[in-house]
Order: sequence, then C-alpha cells, then structure tokens
Amino acid sequence: MRVEVDQELCISCGACIDLCPDVFDWNEDDKAHNIVDEVSPELEEQVHEAVESCPTSAISEE
Repeated sequence: MRVEVDQELCISCGACIDLCPDVFDWNEDDKAHNIVDEVSPELEEQVHEAVESCPTSAISEE
C-alpha cells in the first residue's frame, strides 16, 4: 500500500502525523507528507484512520 498527501489540499492540521508518525511527518513547508514509499502491513490500519480523519481529504491511498 502507498499513500500520498496532496500539498495543495493539506492545511497543516497534523491529524495524520498524530495518528501515524511512522508514515507522516512535516515537510519544509510545514505541511504533512509521507515519509515512506511503501506502508508496511502493520501500519495500514493507522493509515486508514489518518485518511478518514483528514478534514480536507488530502491523503490518497494507492
């Protein structure tokens, strides 16, 4: 599983980082971004939670 954060939609709320810091972190523009290319199976549930919690639907799963 892969995830991507749309930088145009991200409002820097930090919900995804709080829910899954092993996959998401802040970038140099103070917006969330994914820090792994491939999400490990044990983190998939947390990533699904982060996707659902994003207020602007900026995170997409591939």
